[in-house]
Amino acid sequence: MPDLMHFAFIDESGTVGAETGTHFLIVAVICGDQARDIEIPVQRAQKKFGTSLASGEMKANSSREAVTLRLLKELAKEDIQIVAVAVDQKAIVSAPNDKEDIYRIAVSRAVYHLVERWPRIQILLDQRYTNNQLRFELEKQIREEIVDLPQKVVLLRQLNSQAQRGLQAADFIAWAFFQKYEKSDCRFVDVLTSKIVQEEVIVRKTWSQGCKK
Repeated sequence: MPDLMHFAFIDESGTVGAETGTHFLIVAVICGDQARDIEIPVQRAQKKFGTSLASGEMKANSSREAVTLRLLKELAKEDIQIVAVAVDQKAIVSAPNDKEDIYRIAVSRAVYHLVERWPRIQILLDQRYTNNQLRFELEKQIREEIVDLPQKVVLLRQLNSQAQRGLQAADFIAWAFFQKYEKSDCRFVDVLTSKIVQEEVIVRKTWSQGCKK
């Protein structure tokens, strides 16, 4: 009997660019056997605390710290796993021609860690790009990264987080790691410690298009 399909949601925190971006770019993943396990804590938080935007979307950047901590603690009670990739952008001496390569490679590394553990997985990514070519380039980079992993079934979808509570949960996870790396504030990540299965820091001086770890 084949392994069950897992579900994962990916979002980022920080901005790209060795010179103009934040010190760290964070890509975070929240994964579970059932998408519902990830979505329910967000739904409950929406009902209890209200939403940060008229659209109904919860965002860590516009939530009170108490609300963020409460939601992270509720997520940590669920049967979830967390993967995070942090890119040290201040370490970059020779940047890629297209700074979005930094984002694409960070995402592809996060997906690699996922597929290595769960080869049957449906992955929903926060829709960073509306341009079809840019969306294609992101998926191409991901597929190239995992090509050598055996026996995999990987479904990728890029969706707007407004209607996806799982992506909203990933937003809070990414924000928590951003506080740790960018601001040396570990209060938010600490409540997730038992759920973190992989945390990679990319420190690379020279980047080129499509480069791998």
